[in-house]
Amino acid sequence: QVHLVESGGGLVQPGDSLRLSCLASGRTFDTLAMGWFRQAPGKEREFVAGISRTGLRKFYADFVKGRFTISKDNAEKTAYLRMNSLKPEDTAIYYCAAVNSPSVSRRSDEYDYWGQGTQVTVSS
Repeated sequence: QVHLVESGGGLVQPGDSLRLSCLASGRTFDTLAMGWFRQAPGKEREFVAGISRTGLRKFYADFVKGRFTISKDNAEKTAYLRMNSLKPEDTAIYYCAAVNSPSVSRRSDEYDYWGQGTQVTVSS
């Protein structure tokens, strides 16, 4: 079993930056591929970024490429999502997810473990 806790969300202005953290407990962290997803009001949950268990492979949704960076610190058992140049349309609840897999998936139904989410609001 894996327990995930996100932190780092908040209210920021357009153009600002945030770094989300996802602390894992339970299973050995270096066996886990990690993903970040988001869900805005009235919309389906969507993939934002994913990282392999080793941290060597990273994937991003087109709408965040060049602005967001995913990383993973296996020693700290923490995954991060650095978000720069935030836009109002980035407003959502952001969730981290984990799966014991050598590959990285963009599909939410392929992740076994989920955090409770952290709210990110971008508004002037």
